[in-house]
Amino acid sequence: MRPSPVPAAAGVYGWHFKEPPYPDLDAGRLLYVGIAPRYMANRTSTQNLRKRVRYHYRGNAAGSTLRLTLGCLIGLDLRRVGSGKRMTFGKAGEAKLSQWMADNARVSWIEQSEPWDLESQLISQLDLPLNLDQNRHNAFHSRLKELRAQARQRARELPISS
Repeated sequence: MRPSPVPAAAGVYGWHFKEPPYPDLDAGRLLYVGIAPRYMANRTSTQNLRKRVRYHYRGNAAGSTLRLTLGCLIGLDLRRVGSGKRMTFGKAGEAKLSQWMADNARVSWIEQSEPWDLESQLISQLDLPLNLDQNRHNAFHSRLKELRAQARQRARELPISS
């Protein structure tokens, strides 16, 4: 694996997109923030900025709410996979999403030992249309929830994909 500029540390990361994933969103501006690790009262998370950012770039929609959101916004078909409980965009769709992200996504980060407080502040104070959690006040929130729900409903109506 090639070296990553993203540190293996706790922190907050933010996503910007050269081409917006949806016509109503602006190009080049911060659209989503996330944290690593997330707050866990009863155990220690092994997540860090590098692992989380890498997963968003190369993982699948079942393990990344950002990938799920982006895939739905750019019009990929969500599918039930495996036992039928998990939903991804399938092998071809996930590859297409990874390529779209390679072409359009830019990520920035700040190291922070307890990132959950900063994440809450950012979501409450900034216009972050791709964040759903803690973000009901955002103008795009209901539209994004609706688009994701429609994608899940369509996936439930289709046969399980390999």
